[in-house]
Amino acid sequence: MPQRVAVTTLSHEPRKRFAEELQRLRLQRGLSLRDLQKAVGWDASLFGKMERGSTLGGPEVVQALDQYYGSGSLLLTLWELALGDPTQFKEQYRRYFLLEAEALGLWQYSVSRPPGVLQTTEYAREALMAGGLRGEELEQQVDARIGRRRVLECEDPPPFRVILSELVLRNSLSNTQAWRGQLESLVQASERPNITLHVLPFGTGLHGLDSTDVMFLRLAGGRTVAYVENDVSGELIEETSKVEHLQRTYDAVRDLALSLAESRSFVLQMLEEVSCEPST
Repeated sequence: MPQRVAVTTLSHEPRKRFAEELQRLRLQRGLSLRDLQKAVGWDASLFGKMERGSTLGGPEVVQALDQYYGSGSLLLTLWELALGDPTQFKEQYRRYFLLEAEALGLWQYSVSRPPGVLQTTEYAREALMAGGLRGEELEQQVDARIGRRRVLECEDPPPFRVILSELVLRNSLSNTQAWRGQLESLVQASERPNITLHVLPFGTGLHGLDSTDVMFLRLAGGRTVAYVENDVSGELIEETSKVEHLQRTYDAVRDLALSLAESRSFVLQMLEEVSCEPST
């Protein structure tokens, strides 16, 4: 009769399990965080934050740790699971993000900020700080937002159509270089075959989405849900009649937007207008 395998006390939450495994492997070797810094090359403070669960780090550092510990792809696998861990999102957003990860198609209208799935790390950090986040909670939410980009970067990504109000392209970051990076990222996104990017310029008149961000998700079975958000609240809408009304409103806005070529030129123009910081 096979011997019964003992159940470990390690966490079943992917993000916590990743942090626990990082610490377990380090302590198993009898290493301090500074020892690990000398051996692998990244700063000891980063390893400390990863082991506390306040940040996940990037794939490069995780692969380096796998190589150093001889753990195959264990840590990278746990890192990928942690990126998709719904517990890292605030509770009111979890159902939406779970649906987003399963979507067969996405389309969005953005009023004042780039969609979360197209934000750079620097943009996400400043946007979340503007919302009052600090410290470890800030780093966790930055990781969570950047992790959402995997939806559009997987091997067979779903199509994504986005309409950006001109305000998105003029509502710049405090750091000029970071803002250039965000605009460059939008240009690169517009060149990807699964992404369709339109710009809605000023002067097109009032419309039904003037003050509302809306994201549509086409799910398996042909069902579509919508998520609408303004400055004070957000709501997941699943009732078919309400979703169809929002889709008609979205289509009317799309008819006002610039063509794909004109939109790309518009973003490039915005990029050219951003002055480079003087070199020191």
